[in-house]
Amino acid sequence: MSVEIKVPTLGESVTTATVAKWLKQPGEAVQADEPIVELETDKVSVEVSAPQAGILGPQAAKEDQEVEVGALLTTLEPAKAGAAPAAKAAAPEKKAEPVAAAASAKAAAPAPKAAAPAPAVDAGAALPAARKMMAENGLSAQQLGAGTGLGGRITKGDVLGFLANPQAATPAAAPKPPRNDDPREERVKMTRLRRTIARRLKEAQNTAAMLTTFNEIDMSGAMALRAEYQDSFVKKHGVKLGYMSIFSRAVVAALKEFPAINAEIDGDDVIYRDFVNLGIAVGGPNGLVVPVIRDADKMSYAEIEKTIAGFGKAAREGTLKLDQLSGGTFSITNGGIYGSLLSTPILNAPQSGILGMHSIQERPVAVNGQVVIRPMMYIALSYDHRIVDGKEAVSFLVRVKQNVEDPRRLLIEV
Repeated sequence: MSVEIKVPTLGESVTTATVAKWLKQPGEAVQADEPIVELETDKVSVEVSAPQAGILGPQAAKEDQEVEVGALLTTLEPAKAGAAPAAKAAAPEKKAEPVAAAASAKAAAPAPKAAAPAPAVDAGAALPAARKMMAENGLSAQQLGAGTGLGGRITKGDVLGFLANPQAATPAAAPKPPRNDDPREERVKMTRLRRTIARRLKEAQNTAAMLTTFNEIDMSGAMALRAEYQDSFVKKHGVKLGYMSIFSRAVVAALKEFPAINAEIDGDDVIYRDFVNLGIAVGGPNGLVVPVIRDADKMSYAEIEKTIAGFGKAAREGTLKLDQLSGGTFSITNGGIYGSLLSTPILNAPQSGILGMHSIQERPVAVNGQVVIRPMMYIALSYDHRIVDGKEAVSFLVRVKQNVEDPRRLLIEV
């Protein structure tokens, strides 16, 4: 009895995926738990494995095709003992026909009809998830125009993009003429993850009233803390004391004091939280991802460092899980590891704030009327001005500065 292999549940708010690559072809024998197809979602790549040993059936979806959760991918036929895979088995030997009869049959057979052209895909057709969202928002296919899905179908991402910026939509726009590539150029199709990153960053700019405020931190205190306790910290916890845990704890304390920066706008409501799920931006092979430290406000320095180290390893190996990439309430991104001196980070919607860390550089600064050389870092807070006032944003950044420059403040909660 054949077994259907369908698109698995992909995680919170993820309803579609793209067939990135078939790892096995129809007729091939596969073992239980052997990967057969790679799906690419908005966040990560997911391998779908065979639930049992058998012979792979026909593909119900082609590469680059968008599929919904629960959609059929292929079937798995049980392998017969001692039998070769179906696709590779020799065809049964045909009985010989008399030559005259065969010639007569050929003469009597009607000429084959020309193959009918494949029907064109309706450019206004929408995938089920997109249709549902369009109905909820009173939108028509004519308003959105041709979508970005296979054959011009409208995807959920197209609807979200339209809702974020309706003026940008161009229904029934004439197709863009093909670009004449230079022979020295190479054209590579964007991955689903890269397309999603681009779309969400643009949506954040179009939707939020985004503003950035800056400050600088004297890192002398944090560096002295690390130098003094690094060996004993490693010996006890098996992980190094880094700047990320120091900043994470400083941010958590500041968010408790300024809860609007940890909140979210939902329609005409503001959702405030009494917990902090801290997103930490890390670079992976397919682009930037933001895994989430859940309940970071309840974690120690060592727990935060171990969690971040695990995220970094998983990002490099491409093994991050979908549930590790959702539910963040505030994010931190450290461009300093790449040498960035100053930047304006973009919000990770629907979050209302993101902190940008940068390179530590020795600079002359005035301390008690004297010019001294100190290790300094610029920090930036991008925030949604619709929910966060300028005074709150500046005060938040000052509190982060104070907590990092003198970590003892966190111990006595001042």
